[in-house]
Amino acid sequence: MAAGGAGEVRHWKAAVNGISLHIAERGPADGPAVLLLHGFPELWLSWRHQMAALAARGFRALAPDLRGYGDSDAPADPAAYTIFHIVGDLVALLDHLRLPKVFVVGHDWGALVAWHLCLFRPDRVRAVVNLGVPYFPRGPQPMTEAFAALGDTFYIVQFQEPGRAERAFGRYDVATVLKKFYSIEIDELIAPPGVEIIDFLQAPSSPLPWISEEELGQYAEKFEKSGFTGPLNYYRMLDTNWKLTAPWNGAKITVPAKFILGEKDVGLRSFGTEHYVKSGGLKGTVPDLEVAIIEGHHFLQQEKAERVNSEILSYFDKFTNDEASA
Repeated sequence: MAAGGAGEVRHWKAAVNGISLHIAERGPADGPAVLLLHGFPELWLSWRHQMAALAARGFRALAPDLRGYGDSDAPADPAAYTIFHIVGDLVALLDHLRLPKVFVVGHDWGALVAWHLCLFRPDRVRAVVNLGVPYFPRGPQPMTEAFAALGDTFYIVQFQEPGRAERAFGRYDVATVLKKFYSIEIDELIAPPGVEIIDFLQAPSSPLPWISEEELGQYAEKFEKSGFTGPLNYYRMLDTNWKLTAPWNGAKITVPAKFILGEKDVGLRSFGTEHYVKSGGLKGTVPDLEVAIIEGHHFLQQEKAERVNSEILSYFDKFTNDEASA
């Protein structure tokens, strides 16, 4: 595909699925569209490096702030954050843009959302690249029951009670909360008994090499305004999601997919991700799959931007080249 037309990042809002969604866009409006879905606790900005690389190659990069984040609406009701709502926002966005089918890239929670977009609406996805969080098939019991054995000090368990994590986060300035998450290098997100996970996580004394103080300030400014309740509500709907996805029990992801995992990702062992991916478990549920395990931690698209850009572009090129030669 020809290069050119990268341009600057354009910002706009769309009324979709009953809310206002903020979108950052870069690249030619007539290029193949790529939907970029961020994770926790991030924003569209986490894709800044990928947006530049995609736009330079002629793709149209579209990075929304997911509901509850940044400049998008944050409904007060936790029940407004089910996987149906989040995926519904994206389908409505594609309809708004009159895009019948797009490439999708997801990271962390964005990856979970991207997998479910592929599961619910494979007709809207040309191919997907997900980072950090593989597709796990629906289990025999709700998520909180599955995590109960890890106890009250496991971060997802602590995030369930409305207000609990918000109060704990409130003991620190927002930039420190973000730095604590962005610099995670422990094997599992489990605090000692009686300790909140945010108190257990360490904030580095020196700046992170992959995010400038100015960029961190951009994140912090948005989270100071929006707070963390919306993002935390995604976790609070995990059991509801388990109930809602019963019709897809045993279903496979049929969309062509690439999964990228950092070899030092915190989720590698805590969710059994490494064994699941390397043993072929993931390929059993996502048959048309490629896997790349690369150097890096959890926030790969920022920490190892050039490598991730290369992995995404080389994968999507297969589809655009096939169509160009057809």
